[in-house]
Amino acid sequence: MTETPQDRLKRAQDSGRVIREIKSFVVRQGRLTKGQEAAIETFWPTMGLEHQKQAYNWQAVFGNQNPVTLEIGFGMGSSLVEMAKAAPEQNFVGIEVHHPGVGACLKEASDAGLTNLRLISHDAVEILKDSIADNSLACVQLFFPDPWHKKRHHKRRIVQPQFAELLRQKLKVGGIFHMATDWENYAEHMAEVMNAAPGYQNMATDGDYMPRPEHRPLTKFEKRGHNLGHGVWDLMYKKAE
Repeated sequence: MTETPQDRLKRAQDSGRVIREIKSFVVRQGRLTKGQEAAIETFWPTMGLEHQKQAYNWQAVFGNQNPVTLEIGFGMGSSLVEMAKAAPEQNFVGIEVHHPGVGACLKEASDAGLTNLRLISHDAVEILKDSIADNSLACVQLFFPDPWHKKRHHKRRIVQPQFAELLRQKLKVGGIFHMATDWENYAEHMAEVMNAAPGYQNMATDGDYMPRPEHRPLTKFEKRGHNLGHGVWDLMYKKAE
């Protein structure tokens, strides 16, 4: 019988160890439109990947040995589809638990005729631990994660030392962890965690932050923020060892 996260937590508690696993999401399933529901039914069998206890074989999944970029929390998927369209020489995998976002992304990817994109609808931390081989990712993207802006909730932020170490294991040497946030306090938190994380090199040359790279599309949400004078911070860290 497969042990669930709840079983592991109970076993740890029974043995006197307390484990609190950071989840990569807050469940907000929302209501699927008919189009999104149809897209999941039609395209998930060929574009979806299920959580599994052994590492994905990327060559088998994509039919090539192109570098793989993993995006955690792609929202409705428009920017992920845009990146996959712009870089056919790369493979992209997106993780999102919001079902309307999964449906919307599948439809847009199918309309674009993409063959270099796969989607996962499962907790990202479990996927990283169970289903991603070490030293197998060229890039991990984390754009506009939940900021948990109240101070007492900062411990729920996904960017923590243990998460940085988990990603370091999964990235190839020279692989990049690229974050973006529109909350300055979270940007400072990200920089603090990553600057202290072993085995990473900050790619910024002036301070902790980078200008938005051309390969990261400007979202509608971000454009509205710019018009209102809101800032956005990009952070990029390279696996050095």
